[in-house]
Amino acid sequence: MTTPASAVSGHPTASPQPGTGRCPAGAGRSAVPLSGPGFHTEPHVVYRAMRSEHGPVVPVELPGEVPAWLVIGYRELHQVTSDGELFPRDVGLWNQWGNIPEDWPLLPMVGRPMPSIYFTAGAEHRRHAAMVGQALEEVEHFELRRDCEELADRLVDGFCERGAADLIADFAVPLPVLVLARLVGFPDADGPRIAEVLGHLADGGPGAQEAHLRFGESMRRLLAARRASPGNDVTSRMLAYAGEFTDEEYVLDLMAITAAGHLTTADWIGNSLRLMLTDDQFAVALTGGRHSVAEAMNEVLWEEGPTQILAGRWAARDTRLGGRGIRAGDMLLLGLGAANADPHIRQHLSASGGPSGQRGNSAHLAFSHGEYRCPFPAQEIAEIIARTGIEVLLDRLPDLELAVPVPELVRRQSAFLRGMTALPVRFAPVRPTGDPS
Repeated sequence: MTTPASAVSGHPTASPQPGTGRCPAGAGRSAVPLSGPGFHTEPHVVYRAMRSEHGPVVPVELPGEVPAWLVIGYRELHQVTSDGELFPRDVGLWNQWGNIPEDWPLLPMVGRPMPSIYFTAGAEHRRHAAMVGQALEEVEHFELRRDCEELADRLVDGFCERGAADLIADFAVPLPVLVLARLVGFPDADGPRIAEVLGHLADGGPGAQEAHLRFGESMRRLLAARRASPGNDVTSRMLAYAGEFTDEEYVLDLMAITAAGHLTTADWIGNSLRLMLTDDQFAVALTGGRHSVAEAMNEVLWEEGPTQILAGRWAARDTRLGGRGIRAGDMLLLGLGAANADPHIRQHLSASGGPSGQRGNSAHLAFSHGEYRCPFPAQEIAEIIARTGIEVLLDRLPDLELAVPVPELVRRQSAFLRGMTALPVRFAPVRPTGDPS
């Protein structure tokens, strides 16, 4: 569950100092704008062109002519994410703060210094990660699968008699948030409300700021409820952890866990279903080949990972990377999707078997790498939610087929996130699970 562009944001607890405003060396007219249809139609073509012209570290331009570096080389990205001292996730180091307006559209993704697992660095990050990691490690996987099956069945019951559905809106998007809401300790009745709030946050539209405030209030109420009456949930385990945290820290970490796990897991489900519905290599999954479900999900993490570009790291001092001069305070964006397609790593993987060379190989960077990567317990939780949900759907509706031609399927228009806006299907209508007739 890497932090997506829709990850929770908030007001800064410490105001960053205005930077020097220096552009990264080599940026300017040669910088590649991180926008345009190529990123959501044929991103690998865009990345190949970048690699051919600029090499493994690309000068890019964000909205508002904000400069940054996009790391698209597998080895270079591994180097950046392995060196937390030279390339910390410390947004306070950014040398562009003096040029960033309060309404900059990517501010929720980049973040501001705040006491949260996703926006702290060094020892403070490790303090939060230890608390969150322990709470997630204690999630019982058998119970989690049972919850996923129950909630997935409930969603399928909502459309199974129609003979048609949009698997994104009707299934892939609501399932992770319903499971995560139960996991952190919300009553089931609150699940749809949390799903609605996170939907507004993910859209990033006019309602995003109000949704953020509502999301925070929901987490504060949950925190108070679990402090008064602890249960077998993530929030209660965080409160019981042997460490001192403020209510603000608990709330921000809970918001981060839920928001970061929502859309990325939804896109993992949606992209995997799309692959199984459109690629003959994985069609066996639709007729009961459960091993093929796992293979399709792994293929998606290599080819169409939900998080394509992740912010970010900031250079602690002047250095060089991939032949580029990186200045202190420059922002480096992690090109996870591009790095997975790096021809150097693909050549190495080609001997591992499988049509794409990575069947069974999990050396992808879909969850990032290093100290700030998605915590392993969170990866396991996301995998259980996605795989269980897909298996329940295919068990219930084994004759699923696309309701539109493949070229009409539309991707989310983002360079940072890879997901479907809709996945219309048709199938033979079936009775709900609770229908005795």
